[in-house]
Amino acid sequence: MQAQHITPAIALTIAGSDSGGGAGIQADLRAFMAFRVHGCSALTCVTAQNTCGVTRVDPIPPAGLEAQLQAVKNDLPVDALKTGMLLNRELIQTTAELLRHWSIPKVIDPVMVSRTGAVLLEDDAIAALRDDLLPLATLLTPNRHEARLLSGHELNDDSDIEAAAAAIHAQGPAAVLIKSGSERSLGGRDLLFNGQPHWLEGPWVDTPHTHGTGCTLSAAITAGLALGQDLDVAMTAAREYVKQGLKQALAIGQGQGPICHWAAIRSISDSD
Repeated sequence: MQAQHITPAIALTIAGSDSGGGAGIQADLRAFMAFRVHGCSALTCVTAQNTCGVTRVDPIPPAGLEAQLQAVKNDLPVDALKTGMLLNRELIQTTAELLRHWSIPKVIDPVMVSRTGAVLLEDDAIAALRDDLLPLATLLTPNRHEARLLSGHELNDDSDIEAAAAAIHAQGPAAVLIKSGSERSLGGRDLLFNGQPHWLEGPWVDTPHTHGTGCTLSAAITAGLALGQDLDVAMTAAREYVKQGLKQALAIGQGQGPICHWAAIRSISDSD
């Protein structure tokens, strides 16, 4: 039998590992696959975590991260990339140095603070993130805690969120998407700012199992960009994918379970 060769779109994730499988590299690669995009990865750190939380974080040496990135870049025609947890200044600067020479769409998920408020970035890394990485972003995807840190604005209402987005946009990213995350008061609304504010409406999905939502959204947008979609098309598809994942979230473990990365695939399959 003659093999049928496929040449898919390729996306790269530069992020940390989640041993519980709900977020990080694991979530990114599953999201890429859901969009039929081949996923490559460069590991920045290894976390010991489960549905109850993170108990340990071990960074990869910067030389190890650089070697991973060069190995991918030297062989595989990556169409789009995303970053996730970069942890410290050295890893951010190593990542930024390569990304400056890579003319493809870049989705920067500034993993600084979790949706529950837990700090995920070392103190001296925030300046490096702002100075070295933000100006390279095609799209920056902060949650509300991260948007507050990056902008210096308190986010109490819609006008505050718009002001924060404008302040972050002025730091260099081509577009900023402030995610509603677990803020029930926002009702599933996200704010896109690309010079003008655009509120993206969406239904609130009521579930306690939302681990990996932010990683998955940025990965799904990256997959769409890798496929050649315009940013607005990629965001619309990604937000729908996350919504379906939340509707069929996985009640596993003793804490906050992850969203379901095969929910959209299963719904398509079930309709056949």
